[in-house]
Amino acid sequence: MIEPHLATARPSPPVNPEFLVSHLREVMPGHYRTANLLGSRHALDPVTRHVQVLDRLQQSADGSARGEILAIGARTAEFLGWLNQDLGDFDQAMYWSDRAMEWAQESGDDVMAAYLLFRKSNQATARRNAQQAVGLARAAQRSPGATPRIRALATQQEAQGHALMGNQRFAQVKFDEAHELAASPDDEHRDDALDMAYCTPTYIEMQRANCLLELGDPLTAVAMFEAELRALPPVYRNDQGVYLSRLARAYAVSGEPEQAAAAADRALSIAIDTESARAMAELSAADKALQRWSSVAEVATFTGRLKLMSGTVPSRPAAG
Repeated sequence: MIEPHLATARPSPPVNPEFLVSHLREVMPGHYRTANLLGSRHALDPVTRHVQVLDRLQQSADGSARGEILAIGARTAEFLGWLNQDLGDFDQAMYWSDRAMEWAQESGDDVMAAYLLFRKSNQATARRNAQQAVGLARAAQRSPGATPRIRALATQQEAQGHALMGNQRFAQVKFDEAHELAASPDDEHRDDALDMAYCTPTYIEMQRANCLLELGDPLTAVAMFEAELRALPPVYRNDQGVYLSRLARAYAVSGEPEQAAAAADRALSIAIDTESARAMAELSAADKALQRWSSVAEVATFTGRLKLMSGTVPSRPAAG
């Protein structure tokens, strides 16, 4: 039976769209820092709830209010796609990236649309679809909304596509171009609700090092990973786990199992905390490269830890 005071209660007024948009623009940078430092799981629930509220509001809003909701909705949905990608759920990642693209295009947000083309190129790289990765990256670079940082991100993504095809010369040319763009002054278009602060020369060189590893130059990759890890800001702890995992594989391929195991063990500790599927996928690759040194004590210790923890964190490929 419904209590009388509940049956006669007035419905709560809808949330003020202008206030909500302003609030979300303020809180999004905090979500970015949380995911970078502690892992995507820590930001997943609030960001999911934000997207759900925005989705409901955009269905009934109109005029400029709806445009503002769609614009912040595109940023929030894009980030939700990335969180799911980092956690290994590619179906949800691609769903929310597609939804973000719809909202960006409907609101006329060319900058967001350009950034999403880069993100979809990143997803194609994770699926090792080199042709699509290059095509989407080039589309992002051509986009009217492409700022210098977006062009830097898209250009290095094109480089990764060329590396997947085994074309080292084209890859290096594009990495050089991306490095120059990332080293240029900050964009005039500043938007704290769209996180591009990670696009630095260090980020570009980390991606280059990974491609050199894939292209058969592990010694150069080791030197680059070591140098750039020292320059990586501490807030990017989630990424540190990924890069340490790649460093471990580079050491293993170079024939240095002790150093590989040390880097892998550090990466595993971070991956356990952050629940990053990206890091676990890279650690699995490092573990495979270390199999021929299974009798080395440090390697055996790492392998044992990885086997123990592999069931607690998903391990699906995710670029970035």
